[in-house]
Amino acid sequence: MLALIVGIVVFLGVHSLPTLRQWRARQVARFGLQTYKGLYSLASLLSLALLVWGFARYRAEGLIVVWTPPIWTRPLAIALMWAAFVAFACMGPAPGRIRGWLRHPMLAGVMIWALAHLIANGDAGGMLLFASFFVWALYDRFAVAARGDVGAAPQSAFTRADGVALAVGTVAYAAMIFLHPWLIGLSVV
Repeated sequence: MLALIVGIVVFLGVHSLPTLRQWRARQVARFGLQTYKGLYSLASLLSLALLVWGFARYRAEGLIVVWTPPIWTRPLAIALMWAAFVAFACMGPAPGRIRGWLRHPMLAGVMIWALAHLIANGDAGGMLLFASFFVWALYDRFAVAARGDVGAAPQSAFTRADGVALAVGTVAYAAMIFLHPWLIGLSVV
């Protein structure tokens, strides 16, 4: 469990650094924008590897069951995951009505993803992981609002970008349902 906690702290810590705007500006001034982005990307990848390794170690050592989720949480989580994938697919630059509703589609997608997994998992490590991501995304929503970033502009009608996001999100969602047993080790259906 300690490896999982360290993985969560490092991963979310690295991903919280951009919310510290003055710190980020100093690093960009010090290293240049491209070097900063490269170092940030490397730190993100390494912290992701640490997080995945920590969660794999936790699961290999045996789940710590806290509660057994009711049966109805599984289909609800599956439905929420479709919404999460559509939100992630809205992250492109093209304006769309869905993106405008979400304002910050990546953060909305993380919150929906985390909530879906929280209601369907009753083990301590899973609850810690998904609750941490939910709280981080909520924090980041407040951070972007505090710096005046209102997010994507609302659109009065559905656009081509909405159709693309729905299609790409649905295909990625279906692929994840199929690949989940091999990538994560648990069957969704």
